[in-house]
Amino acid sequence: MNILNVAIIGCGGIARDKHIKNLLLIEGVKIVALYDYNVEAAVNVNKTMLENKAIVYETYEALLKDNTIHVVHICTPNAFHAPMSIAAMETGKHVMCEKPMAMNSEEAKEMVDVSIKTNKQLGIALQNRFRRDSLYLKKLVKNNELGDIYYAKAHAVRRRAVPVWGDFLNKKKQGGGALIDIGVHALDLTLWLMGKYDVEYVVGKTYKKIGEQPTDYNVWGDWDPTKFEVDDSAFAQIIMKDGSTVNLEASWALNTLNIDEAKSTLHGTIAGADMQEGLRINGTLHKDLYTHTIDLKKEDIEWYNKNCEDEGCAEMHAWIHSLKTNTPYMVNPKEVLVVTRIIEAIYESSNTNKPIYVGDCYGKNI
Repeated sequence: MNILNVAIIGCGGIARDKHIKNLLLIEGVKIVALYDYNVEAAVNVNKTMLENKAIVYETYEALLKDNTIHVVHICTPNAFHAPMSIAAMETGKHVMCEKPMAMNSEEAKEMVDVSIKTNKQLGIALQNRFRRDSLYLKKLVKNNELGDIYYAKAHAVRRRAVPVWGDFLNKKKQGGGALIDIGVHALDLTLWLMGKYDVEYVVGKTYKKIGEQPTDYNVWGDWDPTKFEVDDSAFAQIIMKDGSTVNLEASWALNTLNIDEAKSTLHGTIAGADMQEGLRINGTLHKDLYTHTIDLKKEDIEWYNKNCEDEGCAEMHAWIHSLKTNTPYMVNPKEVLVVTRIIEAIYESSNTNKPIYVGDCYGKNI
């Protein structure tokens, strides 16, 4: 397949600033179709970014009937991720779906099952795996340089940065707030770095403490407390079947100075690692303590496209490479299914004040 014809469903900021911008840089890729429920948004993207060379469809169903399209990128509110991804794969298209994968694990499992049944690639957009620090740290873990990682922390904390545009505060369309929005990045990154997906149980609590108050300060403007329907913070402990523990903290608006988003801290039997001030490795050597900061500019990072300036670009290059070479994409949807189930379990635990035993959801077979 010399040219990959790509369609974009959902023409908001993430589609424009990550997907379309970076796809346009890749040789052998052509964006041929657009759909957005706000037709003007699609028309504007076609005009300003694509020189009016794409077809703007009035419905996504009509777009999916176009047999010249090979790949569909789903960049919509969360409620549409699963149904649109499934429909696209069933009409013969590969799918790149923005995070979170789905609203719940049942939807996510159906997406994986349809991908297997149709033999179509299903990618989930989790660009933080493609950062230079993430890729280097993954290499260290694979080489067992940290030993057995038995405790980790997944960080997704903002001080006052609630996204007030679009549907972010709408529970029906998004399924949740800070946890499902930015917590998913930190949790996915941490589990992927650890290489552990066999979950025993989850204990968590979500909060809407800041969102229920009138806005005092927010980097992206005021919100209406009466329309703030989702969590602004969530905290959880995930216990793996091998006894490993992951602590997750996710917040759009926490009163804290410890701000870290899409970061992981790993504690292994040989060494530890954190991403707070660059990538730092810590441990003991010759009966003394050491802390070493990795100079990532000097390291040859596997999978990182050297023509890219950021992880979003590297993510799109890796995705297109997997399609053109018919090789597995680095983000395994079965892994993201487990992440989806954990997030679902955190909400369940918060609602019931009980631990939620997760059970197997492809975890053993990843």
